[in-house]
Amino acid sequence: MTGTTHIVLNVPSISCDHCRMAIEGALTRLDGVSTAVVDVSARSVDVVYDGGRVDQARIEAAIGEEGYAVTGVHAFQD
Repeated sequence: MTGTTHIVLNVPSISCDHCRMAIEGALTRLDGVSTAVVDVSARSVDVVYDGGRVDQARIEAAIGEEGYAVTGVHAFQD
């Protein structure tokens, strides 16, 4: 998939500011991720990325490497 993509990932184990900082930090280091915003109360991660440079699987893997499991996704093609 190429072009700008907007996804919202469900990450139920998000519970605090440390979780937010860890996930946002991991995602913003990925080449192609424009924005990554964690909503602690919703336990979700809102990500906008360039599908020609990074894919959803890599984004989910980066979250997993921080110790958090993605359990669902809503995708929007921009």
